[in-house]
Amino acid sequence: MAHGAYLMQLGEVPYLEAWELQRSLAGAVSQGAIPDTVLLLEHPPVITLGRRTDEAAELHVPAGAAVEVAETDRGGKSTYHAPGQLVCYPILDLKRHGRDVKAYVRSLEQALARTVAPFGLCGETLEGLTGLWLTRPPRKIASIGVHVSRWVTTHGYALNVDLDPAPFTDWITACGLEDAMFTTIARELGRPVAVDEVRPHAVAALAEVFGLELEELPAEDGIGLWAQPRHAELASR
Repeated sequence: MAHGAYLMQLGEVPYLEAWELQRSLAGAVSQGAIPDTVLLLEHPPVITLGRRTDEAAELHVPAGAAVEVAETDRGGKSTYHAPGQLVCYPILDLKRHGRDVKAYVRSLEQALARTVAPFGLCGETLEGLTGLWLTRPPRKIASIGVHVSRWVTTHGYALNVDLDPAPFTDWITACGLEDAMFTTIARELGRPVAVDEVRPHAVAALAEVFGLELEELPAEDGIGLWAQPRHAELASR
């Protein structure tokens, strides 16, 4: 049986503002004030550091690079976000989805594979690694990093749609992977691909994999929609 859930399709949102929104929503979801909620958005250029990041080994950002660096509470190591990348933050109560964090990550990978399939791409997983890959040779097209508190998820995945993948290797050692190759949907297809072209496939895949009946909320007011005292109170508990 599908669970009712909210969908917020936002545009380009600064990373720390999106993180604040996630925390507010997670507090509300954990208290049952709102149902599961999925955010789809893009970020201005930012390098995010997971709890396992080795900054000395992974960060080699050139002086003057126009990129923010943000520490986070998600798992994993460093990664890069920029416009042209579809970022998905599912705020889900895993008490309704199996109470299994590893299975949750596998489900995100499955949703990603279903998202890229309509573009003729066969996304795969690699043993011992997270995210979605295209193989022969292996090249990473999506990264995953999650945080779970009181069985409620934050953070999620980043799917490379149409952006320059060079910063994944030139500015950082993304995900702590030496010599890894990174790619995008656009690079694989040999044509420009808009993030808006990918969004409907991402929504359908998330709904199917997690059994969600998604109700899209109007986003005209941007992320301020949830800047309410009740949600701030819930998030601080």
